[in-house]
Amino acid sequence: MAELAARDLNYGPVGATRPDDDRWTSPPVGHRSYERTVRVGQGEADWQAAAAAVLAWGVKTRSGFAVEPGPGVDPLVTAGADYWLVASLGPFTVREPVRVIAVVDETARCGFAYGTLDGHPVSGEESFVVHRSPDGAVWLTLRSLTRPASGRWRVAFPAILLAQRWYRFRYLRALRSGS
Repeated sequence: MAELAARDLNYGPVGATRPDDDRWTSPPVGHRSYERTVRVGQGEADWQAAAAAVLAWGVKTRSGFAVEPGPGVDPLVTAGADYWLVASLGPFTVREPVRVIAVVDETARCGFAYGTLDGHPVSGEESFVVHRSPDGAVWLTLRSLTRPASGRWRVAFPAILLAQRWYRFRYLRALRSGS
């Protein structure tokens, strides 16, 4: 796994999912963009649980991924750190190299964005952010930018898009109170 740190981001512009912004006003051209917000709870207890879960990779792990930090990296979401996201679909296992490119941890907004590294099946960025409104409602916003990666994964892109839809369905339910 030492080679993880030697990989470069395979997309641009970095930071385009803007996890610290309430509104995503201008996703870059050239990627498939996706944004969805769902209510995941109500009140302080749900906020605390969702904020802690999102910074511990809870959206990914509760959706079926394993998360393996690179050597010497904290298992919690850490800006600038590299991780393997491991997806197992039936007999197939895919190891996806990623780098956390932004973390937000504020009173009413908490989450992160990661970008894909060379060797990832797609090229792009994804962010998971929980936020709360003044009435105490707790929300999860998912934003992603996707395009085909270069190399051997390019031919699998249509199948990857189907898997991506399935995982998004799971992501949007991962932090609901009572999950």
